[in-house]
Amino acid sequence: MIVNRFPFLRPAGHWLLLCAGSGALAVLLQALHLPAAVLLACMVCAVLLAVRGAQLALPAWGFNAGQALLGCLMAQSLQPRQLAAVWAHAPLFLGATLLLIGASTLLGWWLMRRQVMPGSTALWGMTPGASAAMVVLAGQYGADMRLVAFMQYTRLLLITLVAALVSRAVLGEAPTAAPAAIAWWGQPSAAGLGWTAALVLLGTLLAPRLRLAGGAMVLPLLGAVLLQNLWGQAPALPPALMLLSYASLGWSVGLRFTRAILRHALRTLPQVLLCTLLLMLVGLATGAVLHWATGLDALSAFLATCPGGADSMAVIVAGSAVDTGFVMAMQLARFLLVLLIGPALTQRVARACGL
Repeated sequence: MIVNRFPFLRPAGHWLLLCAGSGALAVLLQALHLPAAVLLACMVCAVLLAVRGAQLALPAWGFNAGQALLGCLMAQSLQPRQLAAVWAHAPLFLGATLLLIGASTLLGWWLMRRQVMPGSTALWGMTPGASAAMVVLAGQYGADMRLVAFMQYTRLLLITLVAALVSRAVLGEAPTAAPAAIAWWGQPSAAGLGWTAALVLLGTLLAPRLRLAGGAMVLPLLGAVLLQNLWGQAPALPPALMLLSYASLGWSVGLRFTRAILRHALRTLPQVLLCTLLLMLVGLATGAVLHWATGLDALSAFLATCPGGADSMAVIVAGSAVDTGFVMAMQLARFLLVLLIGPALTQRVARACGL
């Protein structure tokens, strides 16, 4: 039984403490240039409050709205230019991506057989790329989304750190520029905001009725892709709105933690790190083959096959002397394939193991 360590605070005070702590930690993580800083900060603060006994829960509609906005954001990466680059190198992309997915599935199966994680959690936790999407889908398919989030973001931090260090070692430190002021709301068009509202309502209201796993994220993603590729329209996603999306996802996952779950996550850290390093070695070997077969420079090949997220890779390659288009096309190809076959593959392996 968890004892409330904040008996002097009412629920409103808990929420205020959560918001203040999340904001302060997000600023710190942003200053350290860590990926997914806002989401990580909100998740960490929510975990700390939850294990200290704060009785908070995010409404289901808030979590669904956050998923819908995430789906709209993912759709922005699926522009015709990127899709054309993927199609032009389809066999190469498909082979490298399937190899990485196969390796991650094998490592997840090993963790599952050793009962490091309960049920199919290890399979979802090892799935490469699209970390937030995998956390959401894992919860929909019955895995423990708390432990999936722990595995996904531990891997994301480690891989992003290594990729950034390798990039800096090869290319040298990029010249620093004065940080530009963030236009939190920008100047979105009324039509763009209207499309955003419509897609969020689609994910928030329709998906639960359809009982579609991950529907709150997948339906807006598909809707946004159709809008931008067929009709030239796009939902408006100002930074302030996405900040709310990241906060809702981080808080929803973090507030579900208990002391027992947190202790279990920390006990499994060595195995999670080992599997992450092995997956990185598979990515490195794939990058070496890519470099040899295509003549692509070694750093671009390494970043293209690195099993991190497309968003974090975009930050690393920005302003670097690498083939940015190829790297992002490769990352997005894996993201698409993971989104398409990841859930079915994970369920099939779990059933084969009697889960």
